[in-house]
Amino acid sequence: MTQDFLSQHQEDSVPRTNGVVAKPAASAAAVTAAPHGAAPRTLPEVCYSLRHKVLAFLDAQIDDTGDEGDIRILRDTKDQTRISMGVIEEAIHKYGPEDLSLAYNGGKDCLALLVLIMACLPVVVPAIAAVAETPSANSSSTTATPIPSPSPPPPERLQAIYIAPPDPFPEVEEFVAVSTTEYHLDLVRYGLPMRPALEAYLADRPAVKAIFMGTRRTDPHSEFLKHFSPTDADWPQFMRVNPLIDWHYSEIWTFIRHLDIPFCCLYQQGFSSLGGMTNTRPNPALALDGPDGKRFRPAYELVRDDEERLGRDR
Repeated sequence: MTQDFLSQHQEDSVPRTNGVVAKPAASAAAVTAAPHGAAPRTLPEVCYSLRHKVLAFLDAQIDDTGDEGDIRILRDTKDQTRISMGVIEEAIHKYGPEDLSLAYNGGKDCLALLVLIMACLPVVVPAIAAVAETPSANSSSTTATPIPSPSPPPPERLQAIYIAPPDPFPEVEEFVAVSTTEYHLDLVRYGLPMRPALEAYLADRPAVKAIFMGTRRTDPHSEFLKHFSPTDADWPQFMRVNPLIDWHYSEIWTFIRHLDIPFCCLYQQGFSSLGGMTNTRPNPALALDGPDGKRFRPAYELVRDDEERLGRDR
């Protein structure tokens, strides 16, 4: 991989709206800002950092003296993480980065999926490893030992599609812009309903044959999906890759919080499922007793899957 590749994907990590480049809004409090004076992390550096976090999470011993429910959730989260990484690696081997994309809207599920995808890239894309093991301006030593494997050529960035609601929260738009830059996404934003947005995206990116989805079985109309499920005949045609299909709500948050992954600030304000401003409210199951009745616990304190969407209009 050449230095031209590294500089190009840093310069081009800009969201696009309906296929047109759109400069992300400036952030006074970017959640993943680089230290003052430090160069932004390269894609290989981000991938290896996340891989280290994921492997450390999987290798960590579980304290069996803790709460029995917490122990079960943590153990199940580790099991689901291993399964999902296997699905992701299979998809990348089968399609190659140039034929894959990610459905990304800044929500908790697709954020966890994005982290897992990037943690898998050093294994299935050895050119990522080749660059990551070379000292950069941000590091005086190698970050990991590359794992050689016959695999597809390295992506410049991870392709992604963002289908925005007609009335997105500014906080969500902010987080999408910041995370697009941090994780080197080639993000195309569509302010269209889902079906025409997918039609437009596949017309703009005809090479895309499969899209990673953060769908879980408890989501509407998703109970019969598998890890690999093609779209229905009357929809734009591509393979839906669902690595998180069997995860539970509490496992998503266990993963994000154990890895200390920055997430959208609305989740701290009682929102457990994010849509548009007119159809999404803080989850009443997270409401705190108080004089104004407007205080809510953070989303990660919710436990039951069937309460996740109580703040969303049906």
